[in-house]
Amino acid sequence: IMNRCGLLTLQREPVPLKSIEVELEVRDHVATVVSTLNYENKEDKPLEAVFVFPLPGDAAVCHFSAQIGQTQIVAEVKEKQKAREEYDDALSSGQQAFLLEESDQSPDIFSLSVGSLPPGESASIRLEYVTELAVQADDGLRFCLPAVLNPRYQPQGSEGAGVQVTSVPASLVPYSLSFSARVSSPRPISKVESNCSLDPLQYLNTDQTQATVKLAAGHKFDRDVELLIYYKDAHQPTAVVEAGQASAEPGSLMGDPVVMVSLYPEFPQSVMSSTASCGEFVFLMDRSGSMSNTRIRSAKDTLLLLLKSLPIGCYFNIYSFGSRYEHIFLKSVEYSQQTMEEALKKVEQMEADLGGTEILEPIKHIYSQPCIPNQPRQLFVFTDGEVGNTKEVIDQVKKNSGSHRCFSFGIGEGASSALINGMAKEGGGHAQFITGTDRMQPKVMQSLRFALQPAVVDISVTWDLPKEVSVTVLSPPITTLFQGQRSLIYAQLTGQVGAAGCVTLTYSLAGHPSENQLHFSLRPAEDAGLTVHRLGAQTLIRSLEMEEREHRGQQDGVKEKVVQLSVESGVRSSFTAFIAVNKDNSEVIQGPLVRRNIPTARDAVFYALSYHVEFCLSSSTIIGFCFYCILDFPAAVPEQPPRDPLLQLVSLQEASGCWLLDPALAAALGQTNEETSSEVWATILALIWLHGFKMDAKDEWELLAMKAASWLCAHNAPCVSECVDAGNVLLGCSVKKEALGL
Repeated sequence: IMNRCGLLTLQREPVPLKSIEVELEVRDHVATVVSTLNYENKEDKPLEAVFVFPLPGDAAVCHFSAQIGQTQIVAEVKEKQKAREEYDDALSSGQQAFLLEESDQSPDIFSLSVGSLPPGESASIRLEYVTELAVQADDGLRFCLPAVLNPRYQPQGSEGAGVQVTSVPASLVPYSLSFSARVSSPRPISKVESNCSLDPLQYLNTDQTQATVKLAAGHKFDRDVELLIYYKDAHQPTAVVEAGQASAEPGSLMGDPVVMVSLYPEFPQSVMSSTASCGEFVFLMDRSGSMSNTRIRSAKDTLLLLLKSLPIGCYFNIYSFGSRYEHIFLKSVEYSQQTMEEALKKVEQMEADLGGTEILEPIKHIYSQPCIPNQPRQLFVFTDGEVGNTKEVIDQVKKNSGSHRCFSFGIGEGASSALINGMAKEGGGHAQFITGTDRMQPKVMQSLRFALQPAVVDISVTWDLPKEVSVTVLSPPITTLFQGQRSLIYAQLTGQVGAAGCVTLTYSLAGHPSENQLHFSLRPAEDAGLTVHRLGAQTLIRSLEMEEREHRGQQDGVKEKVVQLSVESGVRSSFTAFIAVNKDNSEVIQGPLVRRNIPTARDAVFYALSYHVEFCLSSSTIIGFCFYCILDFPAAVPEQPPRDPLLQLVSLQEASGCWLLDPALAAALGQTNEETSSEVWATILALIWLHGFKMDAKDEWELLAMKAASWLCAHNAPCVSECVDAGNVLLGCSVKKEALGL
């Protein structure tokens, strides 16, 4: 069942939210976000409004305040039940009250109860949180302000999530957004990009380590606001020390200095080009109703590319899920031409017809299957993330993290960042988000490369500090880092702080050890904020919460420790909430309370894929003839657009890596040398076509092309140079043999 609340704006009733202002302060890898929400009650009755809104799954909320008319209220963190009771008491006695708490089901959904607003009164809510910025494949750091939360799917038999989320077309959203960002880093800022229109980047100093940028005027908040920040020397490790809070107790987390160490290893090309030839690859595909139309088509195309790119000698299986789940094979099977063809037939029949989004049961079933010796398990999960039991799913992944790696993909604007990031983080894999007009295939193929390539292992962190200083690491140990991944390590420094400290990072990549020494000052500036402290506190809180869930609340003192840490740091947790009550307001509010659920914008844009066949004019007849012969397709279904030529070619590749060709065609094309097999000729033609016409999609076909080149090398194919020359003439290309990997 989908939990929805009424679309009140369709009746043109006024809603109280008038505008949102967002200020982003980026410091190297982390950011502070300040959001101000402005309300006005235009009803002739008192109003209780509830606004449900999204935050990044790993955000640490650290400030919440409200301005009602001339009255300023600052919230305090309290144990959740106590905060709820205070909120209810305040409302019943006619006082204004505000309550912010994390959803019990998913950390990235927050409900903001604005409480009782008298008729005609305005209120301004200020919310501040800190977050780590995700690293993208091109070394950019990504900040996303989500404009949408799809209705979260709630599994049957589980308790409701409380407040439901409303989605309405962007044209009906009655509030506006302003957004500005300030970026600073020890390294120069190369550029800042966005999917929305930005005013030009303004540098604040000559070495370009500080800059500001704003969203261009007129933004309707009809899509996520995505910001991508690029630094020079992106792979250089850093250590940032932040001074403790002067008012906090020395020896406490907030009173002591905290250091943040970044590790973002660079992978040499020699490592990037080496791939494993074993593994058990399990693909788990969402087939719920929300995956319909272009999403399921794209998912099927992606599975085609994945299956064609798997190495000979590995094992695989494909699961799909909705309200129930299915699997193509009873257990993972060895990858061969026969099993690949059988799987592709089933994939082609897949539709988004399995109902809701029950991901927990198939995950449990996959983990219940015994692992295959010498075949490391790699789990790929595709979903639009609309589940209500995020924490249970992540706990399952963590419980099995020693026996597999998990790669997750969030599809669409409503994918839960808590679910997608949480599964990848606990499963030692990588998370990817496919939004707007993003193509799914290149992002998924990048993750398959991660799964096939060596990873950074044997990671150790050694501290060299003055005798009077002790270190408490707040972050869980890092076991693995893939190409493109970064890890941030937080540590508390206790004792008589000296002048300087040192941290040594060592790790191994493809059998080669690396070592980095970072020296840092132990006397940081006092007024640099508490971003690092709060993220360190949040890291420790999340670990303790996981421990509490694992022991089902039976372990003494863990919940109390979380509550104490949360109250001390001002960082919310699943056991605490922010509560603010205006106790100065002694006047009792008259009349019944009216409840209004405030809509969030939902991007109503549907995008269609357009397909076109590229023909080179000088050789259109030959290409048409060549690919008519090589690509012997069944007639197209009338209602569907013709398939992308790249996917047509890929679909004909054999599991071994080669393509097949009728020998008569080889003769017709002038290749009568009997020593040159039709497979060799067809495979070389396919490789030339990919390099000659589809370089813009290289991320998608690179692995299967490497497999084809390996097949050619393994067969010691004769006359390869002559075939490449002839293929270039035939296709009107000029691709060099070396470029084909031959």
